[in-house]
Amino acid sequence: MAHENEKTIRSALGRARGMGSAKDGTHHFWMQRVTAMALLPLSLFFLWHLDSIAESDYTAFLKWMAHPTVAIAAILFVVASFYHALLGVQVIIEDYVHAEGLKIACLLLNKFSFFGLGFACIFAICYINFAL
Repeated sequence: MAHENEKTIRSALGRARGMGSAKDGTHHFWMQRVTAMALLPLSLFFLWHLDSIAESDYTAFLKWMAHPTVAIAAILFVVASFYHALLGVQVIIEDYVHAEGLKIACLLLNKFSFFGLGFACIFAICYINFAL
């Protein structure tokens, strides 16, 4: 890299462009917005049914959850909410954890945690549907 005293053809902007983001911010931004938009109708679906769910017993809840429409909505809700949360926590880690090794460890823990918990939720939903 050229020192400030040395002559170079590249402008300061040209030198700075090679440094910075890995061009992943736009995709991250849009995925955060897409998952938020997907969560709106899914949340409204479950809020609409909350009254009937709260008044039912465990067996009635299992029957309700075993309905294909409800199971698909629940799986979509889990996928959208866990991915949305993963992206949000990733931004927090990238912004506030400055030690590179700790940042990588936190990002890996973040991904494994959300993927593992999401898989467990989807497994539970599928288990309810196949068990009944």
